[in-house]
Amino acid sequence: METRKIQTVGGGTYTVSLPKEWAESENCTAGTTVNLHTHIDGLLVIQTPESQTTARNRVELEAGTDDPAEIEQLLRAAYAAGVESVVLEVPDGYTDEQLRAIERVTRNLTGVTVAEETETQVTAQTLLDAGEVSVRQSVRQLQFVALSMHRDAMAALTTGTTSDRWADRDEQADRLHAMIDRYFERGLARLDEIDALGLTRPELFSLWATANELERVADHAERIGTVADQLDGQPGRTIVTALEGIAQEVRTVVEDAVRVIIGDACVATARQTLATRRAVRQRITDLDRQLFESGDADYRLTRALDSLSRTAEHGGNIAEFGLRMAVRDGALTADNAGTDEANAPSSTAETES
Repeated sequence: METRKIQTVGGGTYTVSLPKEWAESENCTAGTTVNLHTHIDGLLVIQTPESQTTARNRVELEAGTDDPAEIEQLLRAAYAAGVESVVLEVPDGYTDEQLRAIERVTRNLTGVTVAEETETQVTAQTLLDAGEVSVRQSVRQLQFVALSMHRDAMAALTTGTTSDRWADRDEQADRLHAMIDRYFERGLARLDEIDALGLTRPELFSLWATANELERVADHAERIGTVADQLDGQPGRTIVTALEGIAQEVRTVVEDAVRVIIGDACVATARQTLATRRAVRQRITDLDRQLFESGDADYRLTRALDSLSRTAEHGGNIAEFGLRMAVRDGALTADNAGTDEANAPSSTAETES
């Protein structure tokens, strides 16, 4: 890193000299036009037009086999990489199975449509613009979907009820996560993408990391639902009561942690959430021991308990992101500690010292 002093020239214009080595490596001379990118996090980036490191807008890919799964992998990889238009070529022509795979992928990815189709080529295009996307709101929606799946899975486990919306919500969770992952990737490659999203780079990272944890929460909800389908009869009333209480606490851990990340709660909530996670982990351990010692409970319940424990861990990871944000933003300094506690939501229990 080099330092330069800001100087003024006629009319009060501020100027700063450019490092000679950088200018020569980029073929910059007097009269060269450069782009100045000002970011909402305070950075000013100088870039020559020839050195733009933007995401590729269009790629052409060739499927190496006739396997429809490979078609699906290629399309999902291009979407995650931030490509706007992908031309997928199969030299020997598409089979019906491959076309159905393409249709399935484009239906399950936000903003993607088939723009052109021939016997050997299909062009899939993403029409969604970063200015139309709210990553924060998408994380909020992903949390709602994941916890809704969790509630239904636990209802199936404890009461035997089922829901025909299960598959739709699992696809919705995957769709939201894929979109957030896409714009995180584009934010790494494009200097203007993060500004279009209205986020700083640390904010985008925290939201992306939170989405990863929520996607795993949805996976564990699906696993609990699978256990419910495999049980031989329903658990006893005592076990059901314990499971329902644990599940409610686990969902509270996830929900409160996400509230911190999206700005609906302060850091005091993150600290309380981590305390709740420790408490619910102990409750899960105690119930697991009880099931083992009783010998009359279905062993498959231990898999559901494992998923409940892992769900609490994912919620705790989100809360730790919130603490990291607070440290970075100065919300945990000695000067702000009292203010933070005073501004904590009234429903939040007293935090640990």
